[in-house]
Amino acid sequence: MRCIQIELDNGPEIASSRTQFMKRLVEFSDRYQVAIKLVYFPPYHSKYNPIERVWGILEQHWNGTLLNTVEVVLRWAATFTWRGHTPLVHQLETVYERGLKLTKLAFRPIAARLRRADGLRKWSVSIAPQ
Repeated sequence: MRCIQIELDNGPEIASSRTQFMKRLVEFSDRYQVAIKLVYFPPYHSKYNPIERVWGILEQHWNGTLLNTVEVVLRWAATFTWRGHTPLVHQLETVYERGLKLTKLAFRPIAARLRRADGLRKWSVSIAPQ
């Protein structure tokens, strides 16, 4: 079975207690028949998060440029390379509704699919496809 591991920074928008976020991950797992392992970094441990190093390199690339418009940000982001790779840069204009929650009753079947590691219940969550 295919499996992906997603490393997350434990921000409030992507916490494993977020009902819509977890619902979408379970749906993704089922749709693409892939197991998902969520691994959360503990608070104040960004030095272990590889994306933080990329942000630092990106800041050096911009070299103090005033990022005062969306167009300037997109243009600079498109010129960035890291380890020989250039990013695909485009602006998403979809507005996602905020504050959507599943009721406790509606979330129960989703919660039942989440496998939390003993001793690390908040930091390690697995989802198997059905």
